[in-house]
Amino acid sequence: MKMRTLLLVFCGGLFMATNVYSQSSKREEGMKLGFKAGLNVSNFMSEDIKEAEDMAIRTSIHIGFLAEVIVSDKVSFQPELLYSGQGFVGEDTKKKFNYINVPLLLKYYVAENISIEAGPQVGFLISAVERGNAGNTDLEDQSFIDFGVNLGLGYELPSGIFFQGRYNLGLTNINGADNSDTLKYTNSVFQISVGYMF
Repeated sequence: MKMRTLLLVFCGGLFMATNVYSQSSKREEGMKLGFKAGLNVSNFMSEDIKEAEDMAIRTSIHIGFLAEVIVSDKVSFQPELLYSGQGFVGEDTKKKFNYINVPLLLKYYVAENISIEAGPQVGFLISAVERGNAGNTDLEDQSFIDFGVNLGLGYELPSGIFFQGRYNLGLTNINGADNSDTLKYTNSVFQISVGYMF
């Protein structure tokens, strides 16, 4: 019985030591790769639309890949490639805007496993649909490119599993129609993510 207990303790210690070594090695190598997925809570920011109809949040998902380029013990550069479901819910319709987003984040570690993340983002619209009682309608004349800024927090476990909370503020008027001077709306998205670095 003692031998079995000692063997379990030894294996557990070996596993933990391997994890710690693997994490430090990844930092020494200068780059880590990973993937993540999570929940989007999105809306449009627009005084023009608010005057015409009630706007409520749309919940959707995001999923994609990321890399962390180690600059120093405290600082990293983190580019990401994400699918992101955005838009809002109106009185009788749901506006579904789907993007491929490329955040380019500066990551600063305020503690060993806790980081602040901030940086610009460019999004590419892949579909824009209005879903109502009569069915789906493709929304024409929406801006193909959406620029924004991100601010968030991250927490990474020694195992490589990490958690993120982030807010994305759109800076581009995504109405690309002729009335874009008088009807303006931008993206506003909260994201909660879980992922894995390897």
